[in-house]
Amino acid sequence: MANLTERITVNPDQCNGRPCIRGMRIRVTDVLDLLANGLTSEQILEELRT
Repeated sequence: MANLTERITVNPDQCNGRPCIRGMRIRVTDVLDLLANGLTSEQILEELRT
């Protein structure tokens, strides 16, 4: 797996400073919650595209 620290950013002006996926306003915690609820990575991508 690629170096995750290159894909996660923290910007105090974006999402209240919570870690996000680089270049997007998708919080890391949202992705982890979806994974914890049993969604596959493909389902998560589809969910976040809409």
